[in-house]
Amino acid sequence: MVEFNSTRTNADRSDQTRARILDAATTEFSANGLAGARTERIAETAGVNKALLYYYFRNKNDLYRSTLEAVAERISLSGMSLLNGDRSAGERLLRAALNHFDRIYSQPVFQTLMQQEMIRLRKGEANALSPLVDKLFRPMGERMLAAAEEGIGSGELIPVASSHLIYATLGPNVFYFLSAPMMRLIADGDPFDPSALEFRRKAVVEYLGLAIFTDRVHGARLAERVLAETPMPEFTRLRGDADCNVESSNRANQADVNKASEVRHK
Repeated sequence: MVEFNSTRTNADRSDQTRARILDAATTEFSANGLAGARTERIAETAGVNKALLYYYFRNKNDLYRSTLEAVAERISLSGMSLLNGDRSAGERLLRAALNHFDRIYSQPVFQTLMQQEMIRLRKGEANALSPLVDKLFRPMGERMLAAAEEGIGSGELIPVASSHLIYATLGPNVFYFLSAPMMRLIADGDPFDPSALEFRRKAVVEYLGLAIFTDRVHGARLAERVLAETPMPEFTRLRGDADCNVESSNRANQADVNKASEVRHK
C-alpha cells in the first residue's frame, strides 16, 4: 500500500510539472510566437530547469504542438458539452454561439495562437493545425451541423442549408471582433468597452433567437433562458498584466492579419 501511494504521488507530481510547463509555454508562445519564444523563459516561469523541460518534451516544436493540443482540448471539453445533452437543437446552437463569443474575448491566448498558425499556413510553413482540426474543429463542426440538420428536420429551425445556419450562428461573432478597429474609427464608442461587449453578447443571442427559429416566440424564450443561465466570464489576462485587455489581444491579432496581407501581395 505504501509503495502504491508513493507511485501515485510521483505520477501526480509529474503531471503537475508537465501542466506547469504547458501553462508557461502557452503564455510564452502566445506573446512571442514559435520563433520568438525562448525555452529558458518557459522553464523559469514553470519553475523547472531546461533539462527537466526536455525530459517531458523532445524539443521546442514538440512543446509547441503539445501546448496547442492542450489548449484545444480544454476548449473542446467545454464546447462539445454544449452540443450534447437533451436540449433542443436550436438551444444547443444558441449556447454554442454564446460560448464562441465568450471564448473570443475572454481567452486571447488561444485566439493569438490560432492567428499565428493561420499565418504560418498562409506562408506555406509547417504548422500544427492538423491535430487541432482533428481534435477540435472537425468534431465541433460535425456536431454543429448535426444539430442544425436535426433542428431543420424537426421544424424548430428555418429550412435552409444546414451549413448556412452555422455561418449565421458564428458569423456575427467573427465579424464583430474583426471589424472592431475600423468601427472605432467610423462610429462613436469603443467596441471593446465592457459595456459594449456585454451589449453585443446579449444582442447576438437575441438576434439568433429571432433569425433562425421558425417560431420566433419560442426562439426568443430560449435566448432569454440561455443568457440567464450563462454569466459573462471574466477576461483572462496574459502574464498577469493588469493593463492587458481585449484591445491588446485584438492588436496582436491585427498585426498577424497585416503580416498575412504582406505575404499575400509579395
